[in-house]
Amino acid sequence: MSAAYGKCYDPTGARHGIPTYPWRFAPDGYATRRQLREQGLRPGGQPVAAQLMRVSRGRKTGVAVAYLYRVDCAKPVRPMTSRKWGALALAMLARRTCPKCRITYSYCLPTSLGMCLYCHQSEEQRTA
Repeated sequence: MSAAYGKCYDPTGARHGIPTYPWRFAPDGYATRRQLREQGLRPGGQPVAAQLMRVSRGRKTGVAVAYLYRVDCAKPVRPMTSRKWGALALAMLARRTCPKCRITYSYCLPTSLGMCLYCHQSEEQRTA
């Protein structure tokens, strides 16, 4: 058993406060949010039941954590209503519409620019 595995293995929760398992070694009956969503479920207000942990050199804290929820306490995903579909359509329309020239594109505009590429280039030329 490696030292990294030992740091991440705490099934009783004595060291980390909640049961902790090494990455990819969660017991059956637990799932992450994404895994629940793939099954058509959501956490449904339940607290975090356990966590997965792995040593990560790229992070400031040195560990990566994924929270686990109990599958038996999860609830089904709420269905999309017509109002939700409408709100989503308006939000996507806003992401595709340039606030400067008001042209609607077939793709989402880059948030880093805040406008379409043509408006950004013309603005750069004015400032240069």
